[in-house]
Amino acid sequence: MVAWPVLRHLEVFSDKGEHISFAQGPGPIGVQTGDSRTSMPTGPEADFTIESTLDDGTKIAQTTLHGAKSGFTGQVWVWAPLQYKDPKYAKSGFPVLIALPGGAGYPKNYWMGGNDLKLQPSIATWSEEGKSLPFIVVMPVLNPAPDDRGIYWDGSDIPGQPKMGTWLTEDVPNLVKANFRTLKSRDGWAFMGSSTGGFAGLKAVLKHPDKFKAVIASGPDIVPDSPLWKGHEKERQENNPQVLAKRLGARKGPDVYLAFQVGTKERKKTMADVKKFIAEHGKGPVHTMLLEIPNGSHNAATYVPGMGEGPIEWVSKHMQGPTARE
Repeated sequence: MVAWPVLRHLEVFSDKGEHISFAQGPGPIGVQTGDSRTSMPTGPEADFTIESTLDDGTKIAQTTLHGAKSGFTGQVWVWAPLQYKDPKYAKSGFPVLIALPGGAGYPKNYWMGGNDLKLQPSIATWSEEGKSLPFIVVMPVLNPAPDDRGIYWDGSDIPGQPKMGTWLTEDVPNLVKANFRTLKSRDGWAFMGSSTGGFAGLKAVLKHPDKFKAVIASGPDIVPDSPLWKGHEKERQENNPQVLAKRLGARKGPDVYLAFQVGTKERKKTMADVKKFIAEHGKGPVHTMLLEIPNGSHNAATYVPGMGEGPIEWVSKHMQGPTARE
C-alpha cells in the first residue's frame, strides 16, 4: 500500500497507452437522453488513450484529432473530474475549460502534465471547496510547429497558414461535444491560457462570444504580433482583442467575462497593457477583473495558484455547472 504511489509514478503498474472512453451516459452515443440543458455525446467516439493517472484516480488522456473544419491534424489531451462519473450527474452536461499553453505549444500542451503543474488537481480541490465548477479540461496543441525561428500563429487563421483559430474554436469543441456530456449553452464554455495561450483564449472569447463566455488570461499578449501577419493587416485587426472588444461594446453584447492575472515580477509592459485594456474596454458587456500576483513571474507555477485566489471563482459564478439528479 505504501509503495503503490511510487510504483505508479515509475509506471510499474501503469495503464498508460490503454484505451479509455469518456462517453458514459444513460444511453448510446448520439441519442439525446440527458436533461434539457445537456448535449449528450454525439459521436463519433475518438480513440483516446491514457496519458497519466492523477492521485484521485482520474485520467488524462490523449488523441489525434483530424480537424474537419481547419484541415489541421494535432494532439489533444483531455481530463474529466471525479464528478463526471458520479451517477447523480449521469444525465447532466459539464462545463468545458480549454486550456492553452504559452511558449511553442507544440508538440505538446504543457497543461497535460497534471501531476506536475497541478492544474487538474487544483480544479478538483477548488470544486470541492465551492470555488470552481467541476470543469472538463481540454488541452489542444496551440501551434502547428515549433517556434524555434520566432514564428507562432497567434491562435488565428493567418492567410496562407494552418487555420489555428478554426482548430481552437471549432474542431476542438466539436471533439469534446462528440465524446463528452456538455452543456448546450455558451455558459458552459470557457478558455484559460498563459502568455500567447492567454492571448489566444482572450481573442477567441471576444471573437466568438456566441460560443464562449469567459476566459482566464494569465500574463497575456493583448494584440496579435506574429511576424506571419506581415502583408495581412486587415486580417490581423480582425483578430485584435482591442478591436473585437470595442465592437462587442458597440453592439451591446453578449456579455463576456475576462479574468486577467499578471505577476508583479513580469515585464512592466505586460501589466501596463492589461490595465490599459481594462480601462479602455472593461465596460458594458465586457466584464473584467485583474489579479496582481505578488512576486509572481511569467510562468505556470505562478498562474495555477493564482487562479485559486479569485479568477476561477469569479469565472465560475458567471457560468453554468452540472445539475445533480434528485
